[in-house]
Amino acid sequence: MHVQSRHKRAWIITSFTIEEGHPGPFPYELGKIDIERAYRVYFGLYGEGVDEDPKGVLSIDKESGLIYVHKAVDYEEKQMLTLHFETKKSDFSLDTKLGVQISILDINDNPPVFQRSLYEITTPEDTAQGSFLMTVLAQDRDQQGSPNSTFHYTIKSASPQTENAQFFIDKDTGKISFKGCLDHEAIEAIDHGDEISLSSSTTVVIKIQDGNNHLPTISGQTGSGKVKEGESGTSPLRVHVTDRDSPQSPAWRARYAIRGADAQHFKIETDPETNDGILTVLTPLNYEETAHTDLTVSVENELPFFSCIVKKKTATDLWEVNLVNGEEGVSVQSQEVNVTIEVEDVNDPPAFHVTVKEAMLEENSPVGTRVTEVTAHDHDSSHSSRFVYKIGDDPAGWVQVDPKTGDITTVKVIDRESPHVVNGIYTVLIYAADEGEPPMTGTATVNIHVADKNDNVPQLEVDFVDVCKSENITTTNITAFDLDNPPFGGPFTFELLGDVHDKWSLNPSYGYTAGLVKESTVFVGPHTLSLKVLDLQGQFGIHSLRVTVCDCSLAPNCRTRRESTLAASSVVVGLVFLALLVLLAGLLLALFVTCEKDFMILELPDSEGTMLSSHMEHPGTDCKVPLNVYGMSTDEHASRQHDQAQRTDMDMEQNMGGMQLIDYSEQFSTQVSQQFYHEGNQWERFADKTTGGQLYKQQLSRKAHFRHNSKSEIIWKEAIMMLLHDKLLSLQEAEEQLQEDSLHIYREEGEDCTSELEHIPIPETDSSHYLNNLSPAFKSLAAICREHSKC
Repeated sequence: MHVQSRHKRAWIITSFTIEEGHPGPFPYELGKIDIERAYRVYFGLYGEGVDEDPKGVLSIDKESGLIYVHKAVDYEEKQMLTLHFETKKSDFSLDTKLGVQISILDINDNPPVFQRSLYEITTPEDTAQGSFLMTVLAQDRDQQGSPNSTFHYTIKSASPQTENAQFFIDKDTGKISFKGCLDHEAIEAIDHGDEISLSSSTTVVIKIQDGNNHLPTISGQTGSGKVKEGESGTSPLRVHVTDRDSPQSPAWRARYAIRGADAQHFKIETDPETNDGILTVLTPLNYEETAHTDLTVSVENELPFFSCIVKKKTATDLWEVNLVNGEEGVSVQSQEVNVTIEVEDVNDPPAFHVTVKEAMLEENSPVGTRVTEVTAHDHDSSHSSRFVYKIGDDPAGWVQVDPKTGDITTVKVIDRESPHVVNGIYTVLIYAADEGEPPMTGTATVNIHVADKNDNVPQLEVDFVDVCKSENITTTNITAFDLDNPPFGGPFTFELLGDVHDKWSLNPSYGYTAGLVKESTVFVGPHTLSLKVLDLQGQFGIHSLRVTVCDCSLAPNCRTRRESTLAASSVVVGLVFLALLVLLAGLLLALFVTCEKDFMILELPDSEGTMLSSHMEHPGTDCKVPLNVYGMSTDEHASRQHDQAQRTDMDMEQNMGGMQLIDYSEQFSTQVSQQFYHEGNQWERFADKTTGGQLYKQQLSRKAHFRHNSKSEIIWKEAIMMLLHDKLLSLQEAEEQLQEDSLHIYREEGEDCTSELEHIPIPETDSSHYLNNLSPAFKSLAAICREHSKC
């Protein structure tokens, strides 16, 4: 402790120290602070060791100034105590205030301590002596640089003790090395304390990894030692070895190698469980080339061989040893064994001299033209070596092969444009099949390059076009193609044949696409043009080009209009057949109507008026009139109707263009529908009033629909015939109502009901010439009016 006091600007300096770990007894007197004063003063001490940590170590007598130590201190926790000293007068005013430092003296109370209690390492067995293995480190908490914190390392003991190995440690650095091999050792660190020498110890475990200090030894072999020619993947032989090194370690695992003239056909691998060497056929062997093969199999370990033998020991330096290490290029004799593998003969397929052969041939060559030839050979000695050539794959059936010579000739004309020819090449597979057991086959591929000839004329992509009617000149593209390759194809030359002056022309007329120019004078309708197309060699084709000129203002294009026309025509044809079926059904129904049969009572709908009943005792005996509309058979009528319709259509097609016929049909159909609409309503009202009219009401509606969609004059004739027949039949039914003993449905009272013939409208344009062919109708009228005998 250093204390500075001043009296009349004079200081008295006193030093104090405390030794750590003082054994006591406590308290003991540390020292006294003297201050010369003419008056009485009181002492005080404050700071570390008094009222700050570590508390309770020091105290001072306030009157005498004696300092006392009450307990031991630890240098490792506190190396110096910092305090301040005060003196006060009797009136408690401050007289003196000084800073005080008390030093702690270190003693050797801490041994060196290792960083770990256990050190473990693994080192290979073949590690050279003197090699650095590891370093152990220790620390001493005593005052650094003093003898108390200075220590050195020594090996206290080693276990197990061996004559061929010894470990040593650097006393200053703690680095461990060896002279041999050791499984376990204990290491000690000793310090250099002045009065007491303290020490500590740690354990170092050095695991010795087994080195390859034992060579593998071949103990035998198993297996047939035979392999069939042409086979691969089989294992004819296994080589067995023994090794004294640790199992499953790199020093124990074997690594095999093979040498020999046919070594490239084999491989040898290590069985990971048994350490055996498995010999496997890698590529097939040929019996005709070699019937047996000799191989040399050698074996070594994965780790290089290592051997260390102590020759002389020394006290200080490394020992003198005899070291063998395969890694340093020292030759080590490995184990070897000679084996013989026998090759068993099997039937080999014939082998072609050339497996892929190229040939040239012009298309359209005559049948029997020679293409090329293929040759094969069969070297079997113990099996049949005779073989024949066959066609393996001939997609188009164009060629044949001579079974003995292998000559390939054509049996059909070869066409280069056939889908079987890909990129100008026609591929054929040829087999050579022997007569061995089992039969074997060799394969060769023949690529026939088919040379092109100008055997195709240019063609049009489409042979019809649509052109819209226009007052200006219009151009339409016409595209051609040629199946032949250049120079036998395009570009083409286009020519129009026939009388096309001031109507049609071509611009451009050369290339792959020509422009068809239509003059404004060309009328609406179908046209057929003769178009000549020539290729570069002058080969040409003449094609009929169908051109339809139409008015596109009525439809978006000609195709739309044509499709609508076709659809309308289909509807008309369908309705004609429907009308014929209805007519046939009516005629068949008439056959079932017999005389003096009881009438079926009709199921009456709800009556709108008063129901009257009649009580006639006996029904009438009048006969029913057969429902023969035209006085002819159905087949005869249908045939005449079909012939007349065909003649009418042909006349109209000759006198009108295609588009004019369409317009006429539409106009005529509209007129028919308007006129027959009124008539249909009249006949419906009349049919409601008669019993027989119920049957014809449905026929009338269907025929009215048929008349609306018709396009020829025969529709008018049919309509007039049916209306006349219906009127006549209604008169007869009116008379029958007086004789029939059955219920009848009457309208509401007050309605007018007349049976007189209604007006049959006939257009003025068609009013006279239709009356020339009414004889069947009048025959029917006469048949109805004629008196018949009772049935």
